[in-house]
Amino acid sequence: MTLAVLSALAAGVGAWAWWYLRTPRVFWLLVRTSQGAAIALAVAAGVGAALGHRPDSGLFWVYALVPVAVGFFAEQLRAVSAQAVLDARGLADAQAVGGLPGDEQRSIVTAILRREMGVMALAAAVVCFLALRALTTSAGF
Repeated sequence: MTLAVLSALAAGVGAWAWWYLRTPRVFWLLVRTSQGAAIALAVAAGVGAALGHRPDSGLFWVYALVPVAVGFFAEQLRAVSAQAVLDARGLADAQAVGGLPGDEQRSIVTAILRREMGVMALAAAVVCFLALRALTTSAGF
């Protein structure tokens, strides 16, 4: 339940921040905390399995383990999204941004942060769904 709540909060704050062009630190704190909770759920499921506990549905394992993969792939997409913003503006790398006027630099940084927040907020929403599904399939565990 903790993972679902943390991920829902991260998704909600991220959607709000994306819409209003804000970059609150609490969003990144929620994202990182929910990623930690996803790892904790996967470890707890592994420990439970090692101790002989089995859920009634085998789908539990998918819903308990996939959030870790979602977080990993979201981090990869986040890195790629920054380069996509630079490519769209014809810039080779981050050093090229330094040669631009200050307001253009801020515009590019804002675009990168907004795209990164969008990716991570969407990933948090997916993880929230998976965590809720894990709860519904964990009977007997």
